[in-house]
Amino acid sequence: MKYSCVQLNDLPDEILLIIFKQLDNLELLYSFHDVNERLNKILHDPVFTSHLSFVKWSLNEIINKFSSYIILDRFCLQILPKIHMRIKCLDLESESMKNILDAADYPNLYSLGLYNIEENIAECLFTGKYI
Repeated sequence: MKYSCVQLNDLPDEILLIIFKQLDNLELLYSFHDVNERLNKILHDPVFTSHLSFVKWSLNEIINKFSSYIILDRFCLQILPKIHMRIKCLDLESESMKNILDAADYPNLYSLGLYNIEENIAECLFTGKYI
């Protein structure tokens, strides 16, 4: 029997969409963003960019999905500025909230989930008043 080597880029877009829909949006964007134009086109689909959640549940508490600042920096400097127009919903944890909100303008954002945020910080954020 002869074995063939099929690479990710050899798969049709429809198959890639089926596979990618089973994976986490942020991990997909981090892993495949700017690999090539074809993958960028697929990953920039609203299915993968409209709702981004930077939080995860861990033993009844919400924590930052990425503990590494290297990953967060890549999102803030390279990925979010390129997809900011497509983002409609963001879930953020207080630790990374400032970096993510400062990374780009989000003109189509209609839902913002803020987790583990102190009341006085939330008040400053929504009123523009500083402590």
